[in-house]
Amino acid sequence: MTPATGFTSYADALLAALARDPSRTAVTVGEGGEEITAGALHATVHRMAAVLAGRGIGRGRTVCLLSGNRPEVLAARYAVGLLGARVVFLYDGMAAETLARIATSAEAALLLVDPALHDTARALLHHTRGPAPEVMTLGSGAAAADLGADLLAACAALPVTPEVPSAARPEDDWCLRHTGGTTGIPKGVRMAHAPYAGMVLHQRMEAAGDPPRFLACTPLAHLAGVLADVTLAAGGTVVLHRAFDPAAVLAAVARDRITHLWLLPPLLYRLLDDPTLPTTDLSSLTRISYGGCAASPSRLARAAEVFGPVLFGLYGQAEAMSITQARPADHLRTGPGGRITVGRALPGVTLAVRDADGRDLPVGEPGEILVRSAGVMTGYWKQPELTAQVLDDDGWLHTGDVGVLDDEGRLYLVDRVKDLIIVVGGHVHPADVEDLLHTHPAVADCAVYGVRGADEAEEVHAAVVLAPGHRVDTAALRAFVTERAGALYAPAVVHMLDAIPLTPVGKPDKSRLRARAATA
Repeated sequence: MTPATGFTSYADALLAALARDPSRTAVTVGEGGEEITAGALHATVHRMAAVLAGRGIGRGRTVCLLSGNRPEVLAARYAVGLLGARVVFLYDGMAAETLARIATSAEAALLLVDPALHDTARALLHHTRGPAPEVMTLGSGAAAADLGADLLAACAALPVTPEVPSAARPEDDWCLRHTGGTTGIPKGVRMAHAPYAGMVLHQRMEAAGDPPRFLACTPLAHLAGVLADVTLAAGGTVVLHRAFDPAAVLAAVARDRITHLWLLPPLLYRLLDDPTLPTTDLSSLTRISYGGCAASPSRLARAAEVFGPVLFGLYGQAEAMSITQARPADHLRTGPGGRITVGRALPGVTLAVRDADGRDLPVGEPGEILVRSAGVMTGYWKQPELTAQVLDDDGWLHTGDVGVLDDEGRLYLVDRVKDLIIVVGGHVHPADVEDLLHTHPAVADCAVYGVRGADEAEEVHAAVVLAPGHRVDTAALRAFVTERAGALYAPAVVHMLDAIPLTPVGKPDKSRLRARAATA
């Protein structure tokens, strides 16, 4: 609790949960790896906070975290939050120039680096224009020695574990989450402490286990980090995997008695296709959360059949946190176009579907989804013009997504407002074609996107991954779409790939697919 205000931040809430049962295992690292008790994590957070405070980190300062999934990055994030500073998550896999733009735009005072990412950190610093942040490493290693001081060594050198007081205030930014960034200045989404603390303190993930055992196999910089916070606050255990590997995930579910998984749809499909799935003991698994990008109804139906009533769909945005949740029973019915619902609004969230003139649309009519809640961002970091484009004076956030509400308040996503392929004769929503292609028995995964030709006219392109043991030619796939949806929707080009390239957070990387198509 912040002494001056009486405010309990998310870091306070997590530290209190860790202190209640210091001997329990809070974090496990990989297969047969290190186990960290709640008491040890509690002590590390306070030691890190003391060291960082001694280097000038506090309210109004920005700390960038460049790290994979390791326990030290959790401790560092909580330490920064305790001090009232803001964190910025840098995704391993982004271009160094983009990472440098993000760090510079966020006015980073400190860069904390995973020793395994020392080359990325050096490239980031090379591309930095303007004052470079101070650098500290999250552990030792000869390759990282010239980057900066070792934060863990500095923590170990403290003679005792200090009790660092909380400094965060409700209106302070706890983080900046960056969207875009392929050109220009990335948009930094400002998220305040108060709503995030409320979520961590009061949100209990339905069917996540009691106590939950959460497997973080996607980046902690994305939603896995939020779910790790909720797990630890609930007295549970976080099992960390460095990266997603379907066989390793299934083995961990059985070995570590995992109760909760978070996966983006393309990763869920890879689990479904893994040959070890039929022989894996899934009896501990009570919740699979998925979201982050459009999901195939046919693949979700298969997942519900294989895993049972454990699927929970989450719809949200960096600008609004979580918006809706689809429960297992919601997967038993389909809505417009055969889609699976993303569920009903979460408590405290108000939804609207409106036309271009701001009028509420009746049930069944598609329009832009607007949301109002305590979780909506404060605004974009130092970009008031962009903020004004998406955030109304009365607190409504324009999501940029197209959706439909049914008569029971369920929301169905149609597509992105701007993710349209404008072809001769009309508009094509990529999700419509993706959903259709996923019903073909030979298609394991796909991504549909627009590619501009020499005359700037757009064409529909599809990248397709074939299901094991199946073969089909591109002409047959085009004919399949034409027969069922019409020539307007048929891909002009079908690219057969071994795998759909993914962004660092696990979404289909359509920018890379477009670039590949343009080069070809």
